[in-house]
Amino acid sequence: MLNRRQFSQTLAGLAAASLPSQAQAAPDWGGPVVDCHHHLRRTPEANIVHLDGCGVSNAMALTRANSAEQIAALKQKYPGRLLGWFASADITKPEAEAILTKAIKDGAIGFGELKFHVEAAGPELRRMYALAGELDVPILVHFQEVPHTPTEGVFATGFKNFEAMLKAYPKTKFIGHADAFWANVSSDYANDVDYPKGKVKRGGVTDKLLGDYGNLYGDLAANSGNNALSRDPEFTPGFLKRHESKLIYGSDCACSDGKGGGISQGGNPGASRLAGKCVARETLTLLKNTVSPTAFKRLTWENAHRVYRLKA
Repeated sequence: MLNRRQFSQTLAGLAAASLPSQAQAAPDWGGPVVDCHHHLRRTPEANIVHLDGCGVSNAMALTRANSAEQIAALKQKYPGRLLGWFASADITKPEAEAILTKAIKDGAIGFGELKFHVEAAGPELRRMYALAGELDVPILVHFQEVPHTPTEGVFATGFKNFEAMLKAYPKTKFIGHADAFWANVSSDYANDVDYPKGKVKRGGVTDKLLGDYGNLYGDLAANSGNNALSRDPEFTPGFLKRHESKLIYGSDCACSDGKGGGISQGGNPGASRLAGKCVARETLTLLKNTVSPTAFKRLTWENAHRVYRLKA
């Protein structure tokens, strides 16, 4: 495990490694890696270009509930690369429960990403929590208290009080994701910024809930997850060690080639620190240089197979 000086050198190395995308060879992560926050691309080929570009062997895709045929086409053309998929539907509509139930029957293994302008403890998401528990599938929720743009709005608000939901739905596997989930690793987060900087104040809601509740897991994806892990060198190694059985690697990377090409952080000014970079590469490098090989395998492969019941 890295000390503070080594951790800082790792981050500096990441910044120095921002070469033009064409010059970056696919990394070798020392074993298979499954990206559990891979938003399905428009074509089968586009999915594989990103996975190959960042050296990731497999994906667990997030897509719409009506994507069974698209998933089947990808699996047929690239056998073994896609290990499963989560389905999403408009949870504000009365038919959402029926749509998501059908998606599970059609092969989806979970709900998500659920990103809607509702309260985390509101009736819309509570129906989904109950349904996920009934069907025994995990549910991935996007928590966000601060808009990225003037017109974006906020999503699944009220994470600071989410303990009540974990108690109310003990059979449901919750996967936390996005800005508010990760900003709350620090106890001084005040729902005031999207990606806080600087030292983490111990005792954050996220840290506490991950430790206290067996039905909450964390999705390491996006700028939000990367920011939480990179903002405080003294905090991160201990956090990863405490929760290495509860955290699941994902990228939520929008770059086109797995090397930072295209518009990797389009529409999200707060995430400009990762513009022109591949989020998958950045977070995997951070993890690999912070934890032991055994813990790295757990975070990037074993936890996903256990929690999501992936079939390699």
